[in-house]
Formats: sequence, C-alpha cells, structure tokens
Amino acid sequence: MMGLGRKASVGAVALAMAALGGCGAPGEGGSTLGNMVLFAGTTVPEPLPPTIEDVYCPPVSVIEGGSALQAYTGGRVGDASGLRSQISLSQMARECAGRPDGSTVVKIGAQGRALLGAGGGSGGRFDVPLRIIVKSGSSVFADRVVRGTATIPAGDTLGTFTIIEDGIVVPAASAHDFTIDIGLGSAGSARPARRG
Repeated sequence: MMGLGRKASVGAVALAMAALGGCGAPGEGGSTLGNMVLFAGTTVPEPLPPTIEDVYCPPVSVIEGGSALQAYTGGRVGDASGLRSQISLSQMARECAGRPDGSTVVKIGAQGRALLGAGGGSGGRFDVPLRIIVKSGSSVFADRVVRGTATIPAGDTLGTFTIIEDGIVVPAASAHDFTIDIGLGSAGSARPARRG
C-alpha cells in the first residue's frame, strides 16, 4: 500500500512539473497560467520603452513675479488689512529621463501654501494656476498652465497644494541645453528670479 501511495505521489509531482514546464518564456507561446503568475493577467503587456536616468536635468527657476499670488478685497492692492489670501511656492523638484532616441522626458513638481489674510473669510478652496515653460533658446517645448487646488479648512488660516506635470519631451538636439521655468499665474515673462 505504501508503495502504491508513493507511486501516486511521484506521478502527481511529475504531472505538475510537466504543466509548469509548458509555460515557456513569457510571450513565447507561454501558457495562460504562466502569464497570470508573472503579469497578473492572461496576456503579456507591451514592454515599456527603456529609459536612461543619467541625463542633463537643469534646476527649476521661478519666473520673475511668479513666486506668489495675492488677492485683495475692494481693490485695496498693497493694503495688508485688505489682503484676502496669498498663495506662494515653497518647494520645486524635477526629474529627467532619457530615451534611446536621445530625447529627454521631464517631470516637474511644485508645492506651496495658501494663507488667509486679514481680509480673508473662513477658509475655502483656492485655484492655483502654475505656468510651466521648458525651452532652449527660442525653441519652446512646453508653455502650459496646469491647475491645482489649495484647501483651507474652516477655522484654519493655512492650506497646501501639490502640482505634478509629466510627459514634457525635449528633443535630442536640445537635450543638453534647455531650461525649466515655473511661476504662479497664467502670464508673465520667463525671466528667472531664483533657482531651486
């Protein structure tokens, strides 16, 4: 009886090994089970394009006058007692990844604060327009305004925001000589005021 049981066990193991052995390399006639184990699905996903991390990636500059946005009540611009809110940048970051064709893909992040002033209300949501310019000389690869939201809870005077923009492509011809400028607001020159 023990011999028969042992033979049955060996047979089951051999059958299981044969089934797994039929998986093959992914995408090369592999089985559905093999794809499910490796890719959490029945099909092989498209391969991602390779990226090169060690590429030129300039620091982020703030457009002159773009570090803060202020709103006043009753047109009392410059009057501290009439300041309703102020939105300002606090941190900036960028990430660059090269592609085999020599181009570079840029990802930009910005964080900041929204502050209620003396003329402000009791909190709320504030629209945060962030202008992003990526260029090389007169060649502009991106000049766009992306929007975020800063929320100040009722009873508080401070809120924060985070904006991330990805997928900006700098062609190979300019991948070693381009600039990244950002600023709050939808207009303004691209003259940098400070680096971060």
